[in-house]
Amino acid sequence: MAARPRIFLLFSLLALLPFPSSLAAAGGCRKNTTLAGFEAELAMVQHQLRGVVRVLDACSFSVSEFDMLAGSTQVRWWGAAGDGFRNLTLGSPISDQTLSRTFRNESFTVRLADNATWDHIAVLAVWDPVTASDFGHVVLGAPGLDQSEAPIPSPDLSPVPSPSSSSVERRSKRRIHPQPTMFDNCLTLSPRYRLRWTFYPESDSIDIGLEAAIGSQYYMAFGWAAPGSPSPSMIHADVAVAGFRDDATPFVEDYFITGYSECVQNKDDKFKGVCPDTMYEGGDPVGLVNNTKLVYGHRKDGVSFVRYARPLVSGDDKYDVPVSKTGSMTVIWAWGLMRSPDTLLPHYLPQKHGDSRLTNFGYFDFNVSRRVNDCLGPLDAADKEDQDLIIADGKKPLVVSSGPAFHYPNPPSPSKVLYINKKEAPLLRVERGVPVTFSVQAGHDVALYVTSDFLGGNATSRNMTEVIYAGGPEAEGVPASPTELVWSVDRNTPDLVYYHSLYEQKMGWKVQVVDGGISDMYNNSVFLDDQQVTLFWTLSDGSISIAARGEKKSGYLAIAFGGGMIDSYAYVGWVDDEGKSRVNTYWIDGKDAMNVHTTSENLTYVRCKSENGIITFEFTRPLSPSCSGRVECKNIIDPTTPLKVVWAMGSRWSEDHLNERNMHSVTSGRPVRVLLLRGSAEAEQDLLPVLAVHGFMMFVAWGILFPGGTLAARYLKHVKGDGWYQLHVYLQYSGIVIVLLGVLFAAAELRGFYISSVHVKFGVTAMILACVQPINAYIRPKRPENGEVASSKRIIWEYVHVIIGRSAIIVGIAALFSGMKHLGDRYDSENVEGLALALMLWVLSGGLLVMYLEYKQFKRRDENSVRGSWVLGNSEEDDSVDLLRPDRMVMKPESHPSGRMELQLEPLNR
Repeated sequence: MAARPRIFLLFSLLALLPFPSSLAAAGGCRKNTTLAGFEAELAMVQHQLRGVVRVLDACSFSVSEFDMLAGSTQVRWWGAAGDGFRNLTLGSPISDQTLSRTFRNESFTVRLADNATWDHIAVLAVWDPVTASDFGHVVLGAPGLDQSEAPIPSPDLSPVPSPSSSSVERRSKRRIHPQPTMFDNCLTLSPRYRLRWTFYPESDSIDIGLEAAIGSQYYMAFGWAAPGSPSPSMIHADVAVAGFRDDATPFVEDYFITGYSECVQNKDDKFKGVCPDTMYEGGDPVGLVNNTKLVYGHRKDGVSFVRYARPLVSGDDKYDVPVSKTGSMTVIWAWGLMRSPDTLLPHYLPQKHGDSRLTNFGYFDFNVSRRVNDCLGPLDAADKEDQDLIIADGKKPLVVSSGPAFHYPNPPSPSKVLYINKKEAPLLRVERGVPVTFSVQAGHDVALYVTSDFLGGNATSRNMTEVIYAGGPEAEGVPASPTELVWSVDRNTPDLVYYHSLYEQKMGWKVQVVDGGISDMYNNSVFLDDQQVTLFWTLSDGSISIAARGEKKSGYLAIAFGGGMIDSYAYVGWVDDEGKSRVNTYWIDGKDAMNVHTTSENLTYVRCKSENGIITFEFTRPLSPSCSGRVECKNIIDPTTPLKVVWAMGSRWSEDHLNERNMHSVTSGRPVRVLLLRGSAEAEQDLLPVLAVHGFMMFVAWGILFPGGTLAARYLKHVKGDGWYQLHVYLQYSGIVIVLLGVLFAAAELRGFYISSVHVKFGVTAMILACVQPINAYIRPKRPENGEVASSKRIIWEYVHVIIGRSAIIVGIAALFSGMKHLGDRYDSENVEGLALALMLWVLSGGLLVMYLEYKQFKRRDENSVRGSWVLGNSEEDDSVDLLRPDRMVMKPESHPSGRMELQLEPLNR
């Protein structure tokens, strides 16, 4: 018992003794490491992560200039054997420190966990195990690599510096794995826009980074004003314009400003405005005027970032401003919407920036050699979702395929990810109560399913609490044999679920589940050409409600009724600079801005919105405008006639003073014929040859055969024999056959037969009358014997037969003229008027021929044959030949007082 106080006193004294710092750390801190002094910049992957990592010793490392947007509570420092998807997911935490908050240019020291050593860490990452997300990482080397052979700076165990001038000086030292997102300097231009740069005096060049929390359809501009200007001006300024193309790839180009307008071409073929240097010179095949070189660019977390390099003094003294190494010069900056290239101007062109100075544009004195870093913390965009948005429609299947991962929203990812409607891992939005149909054709190794699990790929039951809402092992297919999967989204489906492959993690993305939206409010919907615009509509009594939704980001969306944008009635929806929704109507009669005429259509229930760059607008209008005298009064929608619809999109639209800015940047390749009553659509085809054949067949029938048969029955009975009768029957039967073939041919090519237009009504009426004639002939009453009075039935039949036949010809000719008009309305063909004139001359010639034959008939006619002449020609009609079976002869004995029967013999070769 007496020894215990002495032992306790001994330990107390030992505790007061100073211990070396190398022994204060646990485990591996007793030995040194060859990685000590290793310094590298963190590669930004997401969450706007930046920073510099420096290995201090065997059990700690320092982090400086550290920026990061907040993640989940499980974000940790992570060690892995490599930076690929497999290696990172198989890694493990190397420190107890959590990184769940936002970091703003901070510096600190991190100690390794007791079980972590540098020998087993090839990649040091900031990792979220909940979402398997890599925020950023540093590649140290392969595990077990002899670090003495690696080019590592000499150890420097000085304390971790704060983000001050000393840290700025240290940035200039050579580092392993330098990152394009890191610069020596950073300057805040506006709350959403930053300028970063690194000056290289030895090469007289500068690297510039433009960074802004803006949408992908916006540009970023920075450059030098013309020296010697009495006041800051953008005229003659040398600026670089950077942004992202429609395919999400970055670009930067040298621009020269000659006017406060978008780049336009004058009548003398010279360019003026904010134009690329290359446009002034007509091209730049050797790169003499475009002196900006793209280094790197990305869009992450709703932030655009582009890094480019340029010389201080270039060989282009016409469009470039020489930059001083040490002196201050006036620079300008701006950001705003940009217009995509088109066939006339193959460049991305900046539109007018906003009017708010120090928010949308500005200018200041700038010295490239000045050291500054006032960017405290990462840019935090309000809208961080950059993925394409697909809105499911219960009437159209979503095509699910697979392809390479280029812009997967949650890196890292497998090399192959899911595509929906040809878009890489888009954000999918569905509506409760609306079934969603997937056409799965991603391959036999990809089984689609909708799950509550963020990562998916739960075939091994990794997540025992996972809820599967649709799909499974059987939901796999290929393009040649796709599998249809129907998901019934009910009211119990959570607001957020995920679509993934059952066998591989992180191939899909999010599914937003919302209450009923636009597709619930309309009875019909179709994709327009190229599946870039969806058209919705509902027919009512005397009116139609229409909605149009773009499937890609744009500044405005337009649809037009017509075969193209020229000679069409257009409806344009956009949101102006003040955030106000607009829907305007126009009549377009040419390709220039002056040919876009504002109209005043009677639109009601007008709405327009832009969501994540996706434009949707709605309106209701009467089917037939109740006005006259204006061009829009002719904009009549006939639900029984296919409506031809085209679309266009662009970056910016202005309500007044229309100019080239209003020209579209992307448009449909061809019109789509929307069948309003059927609720379907089909691509516009060139049916002119089909309709021409149909018209020719009808002309042969109604213009030649039927009139010829009628003329034979009326004017050829004086010819001896029954030739007139044979000609009459054969011509009428041939006409009926050709009419039926012509109708079937047109109906087959037009994919339907609808009694809608005036032409079709005339044609159907004529066809019915023509087909009644053979039936009428079959049931004709018996012809009276010589000397007998015709029965009343016979007389009525003769009148009916003649009236129906001649009425059929008249209605058939009316169908020919209405068909000409219909062809002209459909194709605006210049030849239609000529054909109509030729048809009128043909009918006039036929009328003159009838008048001549009537005159000749009158000279042969008896005064007592008026009735027979008007009906069937004369009283000498030979009714012994069956009208339907002319080969069947009926012998009729004649009565004589003597009881004898006389036969008239005729030559056999008649």
